[in-house]
Amino acid sequence: MSEQFRRKTPNEIKESISNIKRGRLKIILGAVTGSGKTYQLLLEGNEMKKRGIDVVVGVVNKSCSPETLKQLGSLELIPIIEWERNGHVEQDLDLDKIYKRNPEVVLVDRLAHENHINSKNATRLEDVMELIKNEISVITTINIYELKGVKKVAEQLLNLPLHVEVTLPEDTLTKADEVRLLDVTPEAILKRLQNGEIGKKNEGTLQFYNNGNLATLRELSLRFLAEEVEDDLTEHRELEGLMGPSGATERILVCVQYHWNGSILIRRGEQIAKRLGGELIIASFIPLSKKLSEEEETFKSSMQKLINKLNGSFIEITMNGDEIAEEIVGFSMSHHITRIILGQSKKSPWEEMINGSIINKILRKSKNIDVFIVAERVKAFGERIIPAIKTEKSSGNPYHRLTPDELHEKVEGVKRGTFKIYLGAAPGVGKTYTMLREANQLKENEIDVVIGLLETHGRKETAAQVGNLEILPKKLIPYKNVMLEEMDLDAIIIRNPEVVLIDELAHTNVPGSKNQKRYQDAMNILEAGISVISTMNIQHIESLKDSVKQITGVFVRETVPDSILHLSDELEMIDISPNALRKRMEEGNIYAMDKVEQSLSHFFKTQNLIALRELALRELADDVDDRLESMKRKEGVRGPWRKDEVIFVCVDLRANSERLIRRGFRIAYRLKANWYVIFVKHQNELRTDEKLILDKLLSLTHRLGGVFKLYTTRDRQSVVKEIKKQLLTKKATQVILGQSARTRWQEIMGGSIVARLLREARHLDVLIVAD
Repeated sequence: MSEQFRRKTPNEIKESISNIKRGRLKIILGAVTGSGKTYQLLLEGNEMKKRGIDVVVGVVNKSCSPETLKQLGSLELIPIIEWERNGHVEQDLDLDKIYKRNPEVVLVDRLAHENHINSKNATRLEDVMELIKNEISVITTINIYELKGVKKVAEQLLNLPLHVEVTLPEDTLTKADEVRLLDVTPEAILKRLQNGEIGKKNEGTLQFYNNGNLATLRELSLRFLAEEVEDDLTEHRELEGLMGPSGATERILVCVQYHWNGSILIRRGEQIAKRLGGELIIASFIPLSKKLSEEEETFKSSMQKLINKLNGSFIEITMNGDEIAEEIVGFSMSHHITRIILGQSKKSPWEEMINGSIINKILRKSKNIDVFIVAERVKAFGERIIPAIKTEKSSGNPYHRLTPDELHEKVEGVKRGTFKIYLGAAPGVGKTYTMLREANQLKENEIDVVIGLLETHGRKETAAQVGNLEILPKKLIPYKNVMLEEMDLDAIIIRNPEVVLIDELAHTNVPGSKNQKRYQDAMNILEAGISVISTMNIQHIESLKDSVKQITGVFVRETVPDSILHLSDELEMIDISPNALRKRMEEGNIYAMDKVEQSLSHFFKTQNLIALRELALRELADDVDDRLESMKRKEGVRGPWRKDEVIFVCVDLRANSERLIRRGFRIAYRLKANWYVIFVKHQNELRTDEKLILDKLLSLTHRLGGVFKLYTTRDRQSVVKEIKKQLLTKKATQVILGQSARTRWQEIMGGSIVARLLREARHLDVLIVAD
């Protein structure tokens, strides 16, 4: 505590002043060459120049496409130093000329570059760091596999060598003040390659540039940046004094004893962490007075080898007392754990009733952390492997002639338009701007593209991108004595363009419209054979509603079912750093100036924007992973797993049941599992408010693609018996429950459905969702 009152040394003061005067470093990150990094670099340079910032081009890759070189426009080029290496002309920055010119910002392409042997600095990175030290800001570009550690991972994933002459230190991104990921779909890159925009096509290029490799590198870049963002979020939350999970990422804690089932719990935890894209931590809680037996030492050694093999983190915690539940919860809170994984209780029902169990104690103490209890008797049922891919069901007859209905379905699929969505972490990141820019490029290529619905929110830069694009008139709909405007669905279908732009996909239409939601309009347009390009933010994805509420405190009412995103042919993220987004807000480039102060102190708080950015990066990485798996499945690359997963979500008529359903869907989707929502009614008639809740649960389940089952029993005591019966009938492998709302005394006197199910379903995995 006294450290903050200590007087700074002269060197510390000097360093602080130096940092104030230091230039800024911005990195534009791409998955591969051809992502459009240089184009974006020059585009930002031109935008800065328009705002009166003194910006020059230090070096730009001359082998880039003519379309990119056009973006040089009127930007000033500082002469470069050219030299030859192995028959190729190399370009070095001329630092002396840059210092003489002394601009505010220098644009530097290709940070991963080795300078001439006689240069002042050995690499371009050293040049850039010197410029920054001398009060000149730099914007530069790199590919994800040009980072030293990432290159090795990429080569292992692709199973081919990457010919990268120069790599950058792994901490390069952490040195930057801002990192922007330029996310581009494999389809877009392959199209650029076909059009001759990415170097020369040869055997090596074609081997590298295929859909699978590009998807793998895209996922790698999304996940790598998500990890960087998570570090920022953790640091920011610690400064704010915030404890517990952030809501943006998964962090799994496996609690083990040095026992034969320890390895089973670790493997199960690793499967879950891998599928959820979370960090894996294994911990053993040992009383201080306990001395390990020879058998326990053997199990400990075996478990440590397994943890090293799985790249997990292992911690052994010694406890002063015997209150293990309190230790586990305390550790989980301080380490931002989102899910605790435990083995089933070994106590009898009578022992649990009198003394309680560790599981029940943890549940009472950890209301904001999920608790996952792994099924016992693994040997009897066979160890389940969390699936990577669900195999397609075959008709069994390859010569089967299509029925008229099957033929119609195939033909309609062929006629359907292409669906592309630009996804953002928050309003103002540039989704609409990018969509309009793409539309203008399509028009230049003689594609018939129109604007069906555009929301500029008064942003001049966005409106300027409309150019000479055709805007279809909106439809006027009477509502409560006023005329309101909505997208004219019929007019779009009659106009029949090749492509239509539809902004804000999550919008709810005015009552009286043909469809309740705008995404339903988009589906009708696609079915009419018209391609759709649309926009939406991460907070509008239905299954992320609870995560967004946890992060921002805002309950989002307008949502889009996850299935709509899964239907898209291309899903592309528009990334921007939180500081850059807040600056846009401060300058009035997102909302009107009278709303700026309130927005910055609420939804647009730095902590919220960091967490939403991480959430968007991870969500898109999961989507890329699913598409890659789907492609490999079609190619027959991977086979089936050992056992299908069947998820059961048990709900009641409490407020948190919608959250249970959304959680059940996300788990089922990632496990490629069948899933059911079950409600067991034990009273004769439901009240009006209960009927409304039940209708909401039914609607949400169907919207997310699950099956809702309603059963009736004569009394509350029979509820568990009915649930158990349905679990056996449907061959469930995992049960999802909410935390018990009953007090400890109520549980002793009247029992708890959650506690009874835990005892009755010991052969199943059970997830108790945080309250």
